[in-house]
Amino acid sequence: MSRFDVTKTNIAVEQLIEQTVNPRHQYLLHAYNRHRNLEIAGRWEEIFAPDMMVDKPVYNFNTFGRMVKLEGADAIKSIYSEWAGTGQCIFYVEDEKIAVGDNLICTDFVLYQQTPGAALAAEGVDVDPQATYLMKNRQYMNRQYMNWPYDDEGRLIGEDVWEVDESTREYIRLDPSEVLTCAEAAPLLEPLIKPLPARPF
Repeated sequence: MSRFDVTKTNIAVEQLIEQTVNPRHQYLLHAYNRHRNLEIAGRWEEIFAPDMMVDKPVYNFNTFGRMVKLEGADAIKSIYSEWAGTGQCIFYVEDEKIAVGDNLICTDFVLYQQTPGAALAAEGVDVDPQATYLMKNRQYMNRQYMNWPYDDEGRLIGEDVWEVDESTREYIRLDPSEVLTCAEAAPLLEPLIKPLPARPF
């Protein structure tokens, strides 16, 4: 039995949707919520629907002390496919803070990302390559930050994701019974994956 509940990952997003009265901001939050649930469920292909993402998105990642830039749908689809295949699309968050504007969602949180030991070992981390871990930042103020820009039609332009201090990262070894696959996450998240509402702008 897992210590973590994947259905609670977006609870801060859901709460902010309920509190938001600006129709445009609420729409972006619905898109953000749908995107993350689809990703965790391994249904990443649906993220690239023409009403959710621009034709040529750009993702920037700053992690493990280096910057990685992915340009274009094909490059980004490749990484989503890899994450779904290795279970790295499974993540949990704590203490999420979200701000939404007309063309941007900013968020910071404590992230727990499920990661195979082999992938961590390939980055030089001293772990068992046969095990699965949750990768987490230990200190409260050293978290993960994200910017998600949207175009005027409410479509995702890309993601900017960065880790503040990699030295605070923690690796939590999971018991095999705690490892979640996409096939297991998908039915748990199915009730939470809602169609986008009609665009109010």
